[in-house]
Amino acid sequence: MANGFDPNGMADLDPAARDMIQRRQKLLGPAYRLMYADPVEIVRGQGTRLWGRNGEEYLDAYNNVASVGHCHPDVVAAVHAQMQTLCTHTRYLQDEILDFAGQILPSFGAPIEHIMFTCTGSEANDLALRIAMHHTGHRGVIVTSEAYTGNSFLTASLSPSLGRNAPAGDYVCRIAAPDSYRLDPATLGRVLARQVAQEIEQLEQRGEGIAAFIADSLFSSDGIYAHPTDILQPIAEVVHAAGGVVIADEVQAGFGRSGDKLWGYQRHGQIPDIVTMGKPMGNGFPVAAVAVSRKVVERFGNEMRYFNTFGGNTVAIAAARAVFEVLHRERLQMNAARIGAMIRQELQRFAARDERIGDVRGAGLYIGVEFVKDRDSKAPDPETALAVVGGLRRRRVLISATGHHANILKIRPPLVFSDADADRLLTEIGNVLAAI
Repeated sequence: MANGFDPNGMADLDPAARDMIQRRQKLLGPAYRLMYADPVEIVRGQGTRLWGRNGEEYLDAYNNVASVGHCHPDVVAAVHAQMQTLCTHTRYLQDEILDFAGQILPSFGAPIEHIMFTCTGSEANDLALRIAMHHTGHRGVIVTSEAYTGNSFLTASLSPSLGRNAPAGDYVCRIAAPDSYRLDPATLGRVLARQVAQEIEQLEQRGEGIAAFIADSLFSSDGIYAHPTDILQPIAEVVHAAGGVVIADEVQAGFGRSGDKLWGYQRHGQIPDIVTMGKPMGNGFPVAAVAVSRKVVERFGNEMRYFNTFGGNTVAIAAARAVFEVLHRERLQMNAARIGAMIRQELQRFAARDERIGDVRGAGLYIGVEFVKDRDSKAPDPETALAVVGGLRRRRVLISATGHHANILKIRPPLVFSDADADRLLTEIGNVLAAI
């Protein structure tokens, strides 16, 4: 795990941290992971700030789950009021779920007409893939080389970013990440569309056929590739021509994070059949969704049924509706565009005088900074990237790393990130670069 805690470093921690980690290991088991060489204990959050047990303050430049800021008062109030009133499932008639569906569905555009609610992005992607497989009668799925689609049994088999010990399903094919730093951006769309066509041919020869192509339009786990924006629609055309379904995974790229558009796939002019959402939808409350075209879900809906005890419950819908309204009322998409552009511009100034930085890229408040051993070879430099992440953590600024080699800084703060927050982030990055 990039930027993960190594239990062999336990002796370097203070006694209280050691005790808590040992309790975690005993009670929660070995599968859980902690971030940072020196793990962070958090007891409170507000906006872009987090606080530890002893009052130490951190700047959160990583957490896209709290999309409208930690503990946003409008979201807290909406959840509190609904929890005091009723928390129940979708098998009863309720206005709230219909009102919210009516609010959000027009934002996707044709051919999306319906929305189905889940608890998590993993569940949303799992349901989307089930629908695609049922609609097409095929199992084959194409993902990018370092994709992450979730941690259910099905989505984990489509998530190569989980590592070598998470085997891919035999119906899964991968194409290259759209590495605009090493490959020609002018031809990337055509090259990847050809790769998709070749993988579809392989799936057909193996008797699987193509059920779906699924991608996060910011290619977050692949290394954050926001440009060019002519990649996904050529792929969609190839998939549709073969009878497959196109799934836009908006768990990380959606809800205005790119700054340019509300949904990341819209930056590419992509026309998906299914759109999935997750993490940021409830600002930390577990709510997610699958928005889908009538054509693709019709057979599934007639021959199957969908029910989720907690997906779309009244409290979850209250959280999602409050987030959606805050996002628009506070113009957070515009804020993401403005603050993100300012951060990238300053990081590019750093790169102009620091040859360890090979590339600065991103869109809105999703930014990648790639470290290389030298600019001629463009060989990845994970040691420097992780040293920057660790140095920032010691200065109480939280980010992480991404990409196959973990050599790319991943900066994706809450959408309420301010000028002052950006100044603190950039100042501390400058200090860390000078120190290492």
